[in-house]
Amino acid sequence: MIGLAEPVLIVSMIGLAFAGGAAVWRVLTGPSLADRILGLDLALIALMAGIAIDGAHRGDTTWLNLLVVIAVIGFTATVASTRFMETTRDGDDDREAT
Repeated sequence: MIGLAEPVLIVSMIGLAFAGGAAVWRVLTGPSLADRILGLDLALIALMAGIAIDGAHRGDTTWLNLLVVIAVIGFTATVASTRFMETTRDGDDDREAT
């Protein structure tokens, strides 16, 4: 007999696969750099959610350290890329002013 956990796992993984596909589509077709960064963030979050759901389903905390590392790297990359976009907007570069 299938418990409630199996259908929930399947539906959540299908949703995350759809989110990952949408993220790849946004990265490939995004007209601006901001769209591509948003797509990469979405792909990273979908990956993290998939790892977390799989770990919760298995009752295993082995991948928890990996989730923390991915979250820190993703946050740092997003902040760095938005800072880059701010400094290079319209040809302005704050570093040249100093």
